[in-house]
Amino acid sequence: MLAYFGKRLLTVVPMLIVISIVVFAGLQLAPGDPLTHLIDPTKMDGSVDYDKLREEMGLNDPLYMQYLSWAGAFIKGDWGYSLVNGAKISGVILRRLPATLELAGAALIISSFMGIVLGLLSSIKPNSSLDYFNQGVGVAGVSIPDFFLGICSIQIFSVYLDWFPVGGRMPYGSSALFSRLEHLFLPAVILGFSLTAAVMRFTRGSMLDVLNKDYIKTARSKGVPEWRVYIKHALRNAMMPVVLILLFRLSFLVGGAIVVERVFNWPGMGSMILDAVSGNDYPVIMVTTMLVAYVILLASLLVDLITALLDPRVRFE
Repeated sequence: MLAYFGKRLLTVVPMLIVISIVVFAGLQLAPGDPLTHLIDPTKMDGSVDYDKLREEMGLNDPLYMQYLSWAGAFIKGDWGYSLVNGAKISGVILRRLPATLELAGAALIISSFMGIVLGLLSSIKPNSSLDYFNQGVGVAGVSIPDFFLGICSIQIFSVYLDWFPVGGRMPYGSSALFSRLEHLFLPAVILGFSLTAAVMRFTRGSMLDVLNKDYIKTARSKGVPEWRVYIKHALRNAMMPVVLILLFRLSFLVGGAIVVERVFNWPGMGSMILDAVSGNDYPVIMVTTMLVAYVILLASLLVDLITALLDPRVRFE
């Protein structure tokens, strides 16, 4: 098993290298110059030695030398400074990351619970009005963009009904749990809505497949109560594909958080990435892109490992 894990882990390294090269090259093709965001526009009249500054920052070096210099510093943990505000990138990420993890974690919990419950109810009464309603929710979840749902939810639940705050993580100076949950609930539900739909559909399909197995019929013939048949015998054996889809969708939560955080003014990594893109903050874009790529590849690795552990047909080779 350790050898299998080592081989799978080694495949992540070249993929990260390729991603870093592609992103680095893409940023070089972007219009503009990083120095234009560092020099005061009032000093572009020649009072600043532009060529000397480019030489000091290594911008006159060949592209491969610039990439190797950046990659070496990145591996050492020296992620540089923001071109927009001069803040240390690692420090900004440490301040922003807890908010994104809080939002993604809440979305994962809500979507897992709701998706499994709705999928279980649909499998108990297939082709019923409840089943058709849940399937409609599933189609809506995978079809409607997060930003549209977010804007509509703000208009309905924040503006008209005044049930939840319009945005933000919590009021300034407040640390009360209720205030935190009040700000967290709506963006977490919107972020997890598409995942809820996916989990519901997978749970329903997996449950319907398991309910046709012979051991389910045997349990019923022995007089086992229906709730026990569904919960202990069927749901327990139907959870493997559901767990895998949850792990696989972890990376989508990170990507979806970028849009949801902007809509709800949530001070996390998503807002940081959008600000960096709009401000041509190249160092921040490089670091955040690599972190998102690492999360996606790590989620894919976890899916492969758990599949190998749960499915005896998969060999550790």
